[in-house]
Amino acid sequence: GAGRHSRVCPAEQTMRTVTLACLLALAAVASASVPLSAHSLSRQATAARIVPLASAQPSTLRLKGGSAAGPKKVAILTAGGLAPCLSSAIGYLVEQYTLVDPSIEIIAYVDGYKGLLLGRSVKFTPEVRKLASVLTTHGGSAIGNSRVKLTNIPDCVKRGLVKEGQDPQKVAADQLIRDGVSVLHTIGGDDTNTAAADLAKYLKNNNYDLTVVGLPKTIDNDVYPIKLSLGANTAAEQGAKFFKNVVNEASSSPRMLIIHEVMGRHCGWLTAATARQYKDGLTATVTLPGIGFDSKKLDVHAIYVPELAINIEEEAKRLKKIMDEVGNVNIFISEGAGVEDIIKEMEAAGKEVPRDAFGHPKLDAVNPGKWFAEQFSSKVAAEKTMVQKSGYFARSSAPNLQDLALIKECACKAVECAMKGEGGVVGHDENTDTLELRACEFERIAGGKPFDVQEAWFKAMLKEIGQPFGAVQAVAH
Repeated sequence: GAGRHSRVCPAEQTMRTVTLACLLALAAVASASVPLSAHSLSRQATAARIVPLASAQPSTLRLKGGSAAGPKKVAILTAGGLAPCLSSAIGYLVEQYTLVDPSIEIIAYVDGYKGLLLGRSVKFTPEVRKLASVLTTHGGSAIGNSRVKLTNIPDCVKRGLVKEGQDPQKVAADQLIRDGVSVLHTIGGDDTNTAAADLAKYLKNNNYDLTVVGLPKTIDNDVYPIKLSLGANTAAEQGAKFFKNVVNEASSSPRMLIIHEVMGRHCGWLTAATARQYKDGLTATVTLPGIGFDSKKLDVHAIYVPELAINIEEEAKRLKKIMDEVGNVNIFISEGAGVEDIIKEMEAAGKEVPRDAFGHPKLDAVNPGKWFAEQFSSKVAAEKTMVQKSGYFARSSAPNLQDLALIKECACKAVECAMKGEGGVVGHDENTDTLELRACEFERIAGGKPFDVQEAWFKAMLKEIGQPFGAVQAVAH
């Protein structure tokens, strides 16, 4: 809940307050990633009337347990898919380091691990650091992302990131040493952070100490043992906003079947949370039943997640009744729902399933939404079927206020851990009694955490829409 993410971080008393008015003003600024130049940042900050941080503190702040000197140079990179937290996390990290000790150098590797392998980085100058909070109002990543697996040598060679015969881990390690980096902040999912942990281990075995402090970015909210990953709440809110418009397409044709595909490769949390936020908003929506415009037309009629088995035939019968009564059917599906069955069908038909550098099936090619449309369209006697995907719309958003509070809290903790030389991924640890905010050990970080379908709110939502609770099933990761 919000109460868990409201603790004041170290140095908060010295941090100037960014008011809600400023946040709203900055939201009107162009949505493109902020160029890392003092001139452009100054123009945007002037328009929003943000007061920059002081260029230097009278005395640097010392965190309890930290060394007298702290790191001399830190680096930041973002990797993997987008989430509504990347630019904000960068902004808060830079801002906090500037408050703790402005003498600590900060660089960012452009385009994630690709930039690290190619030695491409940008420096956060004192002028840029003053205005780092501008980044907290933007979606995307101001420094760019990429999907690179350092242990996938053939892929790195094929993409021109390393030469034939080179070890990407060694290339990355050598670059960090050349740059004099002692702390690396990785903002990404389990793949990003475990790759960083492997890199730190590689460097330690070669007598170079590197502290890696990660931040958990994934809208799927599927990272062990993190209670809530950065940006997930915003993604659910934006997915609900997306469908609030899309649902009106039901009036464009009689007997319309709308399938809303939500991101979530192995985990149904985002689909369920998006449906919940949409339905919560629906309670305040006024309709006109007297002319047949009933809230049932706007409601969610089915929610399919990977963790629950789906009886297509029985569900088709249930949805056919809704179609006959209401005139349209709205289905929310996770992009991971039914994927294993779809892949089996594709491979049986002799079709190749494209995969990314990490071996994950490319879901755009698998196309779960289209598959579900084909399963249900004729069975519910739909005259028109529409598949709409909210993923890119939701994940590229700037964070909402709840996420901003969580991102700032985690960024402050990440800097504290870096000053102490404590590595790990910062988040609320589910395996502690109080959901302690801490650097969770890398060996405990893993993807594929399933959505707990036994959550009371989820079961109540299925009951409300009349959907039977299917058999719980394990999801391969």
